Order: sequence, then C-alpha cells, then structure tokens
Amino acid sequence: MNPAAAPRLGWWRQTWRLAAAAAVGVSGWFSTGVVMAREQGTGAGTWFLVGDPLVALGCLVLLLWRRRFPVTVALVTTAASIPSAIASGAALVALGSVATRRRPVEIGVVAAAHVVASQFALSFYALDSPPDAWWLQLTLPVLTAGIAVALGTAVGARRVEVRSLRERAESAEREQSARAAQARALERNRIAREMHDVLAHRISLVAMQAGVLDHRDNLRAEESRVLVRGIAEGSHQALEELRDVLGVLRADPERPEPPQPSLDGIPGLVADTRASGLDVTLTTSVAGTPPDLVGRTCYRVVQEGLTNAAKHAPGARVQVTVEGAAGDRLEVGVHNAPAARSSRTAELTTELGPPPASGFGLLGLGERVGLAGGELSHHPTPGNGYVLTARLPWPNTPHERKP
Repeated sequence: MNPAAAPRLGWWRQTWRLAAAAAVGVSGWFSTGVVMAREQGTGAGTWFLVGDPLVALGCLVLLLWRRRFPVTVALVTTAASIPSAIASGAALVALGSVATRRRPVEIGVVAAAHVVASQFALSFYALDSPPDAWWLQLTLPVLTAGIAVALGTAVGARRVEVRSLRERAESAEREQSARAAQARALERNRIAREMHDVLAHRISLVAMQAGVLDHRDNLRAEESRVLVRGIAEGSHQALEELRDVLGVLRADPERPEPPQPSLDGIPGLVADTRASGLDVTLTTSVAGTPPDLVGRTCYRVVQEGLTNAAKHAPGARVQVTVEGAAGDRLEVGVHNAPAARSSRTAELTTELGPPPASGFGLLGLGERVGLAGGELSHHPTPGNGYVLTARLPWPNTPHERKP
C-alpha cells in the first residue's frame, strides 16, 4: 500500500463509521419524535430538540477513542443513549467495536447494558406502550445488539486474518531476502574458488620463472629460452582458463558450460609443473572413470598441492598419488619433501623472500571437497615436508560395477 494513501484511508474509515452512527441515531430520534407527537399531541420539548442532539454529538466525538478505550467508550455511550435517542447509534457502533476484540465477557457486559439502557430510554420520554408489547420492547434491543455483535465479530476475524496474511508475507519476504543473500554468498565463494584455482597455479609458476630471469645473469641462452617459453605458455594458459571462467559467468544459462578439468588432466598438469623446474612424480592406480564432480575435485586437489609446493618448497621432490575404484573411494595425495636449498628456485626464494600467499587456497579446497562429500587433511611431516590428502566417495553407477 502507498504510505501516502494510508492516512486518507484511515480518515475515510473513521468518517463513514461516524456517519453510520449518526444515521442510525437520527432515524431513532425521528421515530421517537413522531410517537411523542402522536401520543402527547404537543410539540417536542427543548431537551428533545437541543439537549438530545448535543449529547449525541459528544458521543460521536467520544467514538474517536473507541479503539484505545473500547469498553469505557461503549459503556459511556450506552448510558448516554438513555436521555438521547440519537446517541443510540453511537452506542451500537461502540458495541460493534468491542465485538471486534472477540472477548466474550466484554461483549456480554456491554450487550446487556445496551438492552437495559433501552428499557430506561422508553420511560425517559414517557412513551405509552400496550401491556402485551413487552416482548417487542425486549426483542428489538436484543436484535440490534446481536446484529452489532455479529458485524463486529466478523470485522475482528477479518482483521486477524489480514494481520496473519501480512505477517506471513513479511516472513516470506524476509526468508526470501535471506535465501537471496545466502545464494549470493555461495555464488561469491564459488567464483572465488574458481578464480583461485585458475590463476594461483599458473601465475605462481610464471612468477617463479620470471624471477629466475630477473635475478640470474649466468643463465645459458637455451635455459633463458626455456624459461621465456614457459612464461609465455603459462600466461597464455592462465588467460584461456580465466576466459573460460568468465564465459561461464556471462553465458546464457541454456548454453552448455565448457568442459571442466577432470582426472584425465592430471598428467598434463604434472608435466607443466615439471617443466617449470619442480621435480614431480605421478603414480596412478585408478580403475574406471569417476563422476565429473569427483574427477574435477581430484584435479583441483593436485593443482593446489603442486601450487603450494612450488611456493613454499622450491626445488623439493613432490610425489603425487591417485588411486581408487568404483564402489569404494578415490584417494589423492600430494607429498613434498623439504625445499632443496641448492636449487635455483631456492636461491631465488632466499633473495626475494617467500611468494605472497592468499591463505584462501586450502580453505576453498576444503569447501570444494566437502561439497563432493569427501574429507581433506593437510599437515607437516616429521622431515619438514608437507602432505595434502583427500578422500572422495566414488559410488557405483548403473554402467560402472566393481570387478
């Protein structure tokens, strides 16, 4: 609802209720005047013409506070309806307002007061009635009070329903906002993992090769060409992988995603790392082809392990093992020995200091392994080396059974 329209709507609701109370009261006042003129044969007195409308006007003003003090306003207007016929309309509106609260005790007290006040009102104006008309004098106030209570109860039930719907809508909106925020956070984490996996490995190797060129002036021409070729190829591959990630983020959701790295890409990854100067040995014993999620996660584990070994243990021997079978699990491990201080990369690390570390690689890798249903562990070894292992579930598929 438009906030500017709310005050106008509230004013209209107050106005039509007051107008209805005045209309009901005026009709009763006019009927009473006709009966008085017919029975007494004289004109209406000063009180009927002046006092009665003034008391009714005060009751109409009092109705403005009926929601804050419903029972008090209802009892006062009911008492005022004894000397004022016009005030009977305000008394009925106040009774209906009490009924919206749907409290039986309050409704019963005010309704009984309304019926009793109507009997006193007949004697106030000294109106004659037939002896057998007592049932009409009692039934008419009970009927009007019942109608007011029924309307008030219906309005109260409607208010409760609208309030419940509004609260449920607000709750659903809050939940939707929370889900959207959670989805954005998960998407940011996914993008961060992908960007780290794409750039960290390639850029780390490129940075080490560029550092060697910058700080070693005794390299042979062939060694320099190998390093330059490695820098160019690593940069090109990093750009290609980054372009693939950005293409997935910008592409039409209905278009298929480009192929993701899997278990088959591990030998090429090891070969690239070995070409940069790291002594890497790969041992595989895998029976079958794992699901895409498991194979991709295994690739990322090896990639992160080789990247960390190149950063923190330059020149060290690195052993990569991958083994597993369908129906069991896929285990991958990257174990590196201590850094070889005689290597060129170790000398470069001594001169420049260790390369910068983001601290999010293993954290993102743990999230990725957890999403695949596996377990990740990493810790130093007694010989100042480091080991990174992951255990990934490999369930049987309909076309893949254990031998």
